[in-house]
Amino acid sequence: MKAGIDMGVVSSAPGGTSALLDLEELLATRLLVQGNSGSGKSHLLRRLLEQSAGVVQQAIIDPEGDFVTLADKFGHVVVDASRSEGDIQRIAARVRQHRVSVVLSLEGLDAEAQMRCAAAFLGGLFDADRDFWYPMLVVVDEAQLFAPAAAGDVSDEARKVSLGAMTNLMCRGRKRGLAGIIATQRLAKLAKNVAAEASNFLMGRTFLDIDMARAADLLGMERRQAEMFRDLERGHFVALGPALARRPVPIRIGDVETSARSGTFKLVPLPEQPKEDARDLIFKPGEDEPVRPVMPRRAPPPPAPSTNDLLAQLARTRPAAAPEAQVEATEETKAERDAAVDAVLREILDDPEAAFRTVAVLYQDFLVRCRIRRVGGEPLSLPAFRRRLAVARAGVDTATAEGPEWDRAVAFAADLAEDIQGVFLLLARAALEGAPCPPDGEIARACGSRSPGRARRLVAYMESRNIVVTRNDPRGLRIIALPDLGWETGPGDPNAFEEPQASSDNRDLFAVG
Repeated sequence: MKAGIDMGVVSSAPGGTSALLDLEELLATRLLVQGNSGSGKSHLLRRLLEQSAGVVQQAIIDPEGDFVTLADKFGHVVVDASRSEGDIQRIAARVRQHRVSVVLSLEGLDAEAQMRCAAAFLGGLFDADRDFWYPMLVVVDEAQLFAPAAAGDVSDEARKVSLGAMTNLMCRGRKRGLAGIIATQRLAKLAKNVAAEASNFLMGRTFLDIDMARAADLLGMERRQAEMFRDLERGHFVALGPALARRPVPIRIGDVETSARSGTFKLVPLPEQPKEDARDLIFKPGEDEPVRPVMPRRAPPPPAPSTNDLLAQLARTRPAAAPEAQVEATEETKAERDAAVDAVLREILDDPEAAFRTVAVLYQDFLVRCRIRRVGGEPLSLPAFRRRLAVARAGVDTATAEGPEWDRAVAFAADLAEDIQGVFLLLARAALEGAPCPPDGEIARACGSRSPGRARRLVAYMESRNIVVTRNDPRGLRIIALPDLGWETGPGDPNAFEEPQASSDNRDLFAVG
C-alpha cells in the first residue's frame, strides 16, 4: 500500500506544487528535522502526524506535553509518564500488540526522569514479540535531550540508557517496523551515531555557523549556500531524501487541524489598574487562594570544625601511651652500635657508584640499612652522618679516628669548603699513616667525580690557597705535604688507579636502575 503525505507546497515550484512525503519509503529510511526554537519544528511534526494518523500507527515521545491535543481529534491515547519504568515498558509492549497510537507525555518530570522513562518506553517497543512487528512511526521531539552529544547534568547511567535506546531506534528499529522521526534544535547537540542513521532531512532556520555548515553538508550543498538557512521563515524547510526529493527542495509546511496547548504567544495589552490595587493583588492572598502552612525556619547548621580543631580534639581524647622502657646505654652497647654503623657505612661505600651520589641519597640509604639490621639507639643526624662518611671515605680505621692527631685533621677540614673537605681528609689519612700519595682517580672519587683532571685541578687549587704543597721525588712520584698539620704523604704514582668493580652483594638501595 502506497501513501503520500501532503506536507505543504514546494516554494520554488510555480503554481504551488504539493510537497509529498512517501510514507512507505519513510518507514525504511527515517527522518531528521532540525531548526532553531521558533522555526516551526513542532508544527511540521504535527502536520506529518495529522496527515498520516489514519494510515499508520504512531507513538510520540513528548517532553513538553504539546502533542496531547491529538487525542481529541485523532484518538491517540495519552500515557502519563508518572509511572514506574516497568509499567511504562509493559504499556509499550501492549501498544505494539494492539496497534494503538499513543502520546507519551513527559511533562513535569526532570531531565533525568524524562530520559529514563523515554528509554523504558523505547525499550518496550523495541523488545516486542516478532508477531507484533507492525509498521509504526516513532516521533521524538527535542531529541537532543534523549541522545545528547556530550555529558550534561544528568547521571552517566541515565545518559547511557537513554542514548542506547535512541541508537537502537535509529540503527536497528527498521527491521522491527519502527521508523524513527527525530527533531532537534541543533545538530551539534545531537549524538552523531543517532543523527547519521537518518536518510531524509528537513532543515529549518538556524543561525550558528557550525549548524549551518553541518546542515549544508547533510544536504549535499556547497558551503557558500549555507547562509540560506539563516533567512528561512517560520514553517519553511529545505527537504532532501528518498522519501522527499532527490535534490534539495524548499517547502512550506501546510496548516494543521490541532494546536499545542501553549499556542502561539501574542502581545496583549497590560491591564489598567491603580498602583494601590496592584500592590494588594500581589501582597494579599485571594479569596480562593489556598493558604500554605508556614514552615518553621531551621536554624543554620554550625560551621564545620577546622582541621586544627579536629586534630586538637583527637589529641585530647587519645589515651596517653605507656612510656617505653628506657634501656641505659653502656660502654659495651655503644661500642656495638658504633661497630654496626661502621659496618653499614663500609657496605655502602663498597658500591663503586656510591662515590658519585649525593650525601642526601646516601643518608637515606644509610637509614634504611640501619633499620634492616636493627641498629638500636637514635639514628645519626645528617651532620653527624656527613662527618662519619668523610672519615669512612678517607679510609681511616677506628683506632686512628679516635686519636688526637686525626681530631686535628677533622677540625682543620671543618673550616674548608665542602667540596674539598673529603679530598683533604683523604690526603690527611695517607700523610698520617705515611702511605703513598693517593692517585688522581682516587682523589676524584673522594669529590664525587670520575675525572682525574678535576682531581688535579682541586689539588692545584688547594696548593694555591697554601692548604697543601706538592713535590716530586727523583723517580717522578708525587708527594703531598700538609703544612698546617706537619704531615707528608709517601711517594705515589698519580696515574696508578683502577676503577673498583661493583659487588653484587652490596648494592645501594637508592640506586637508579
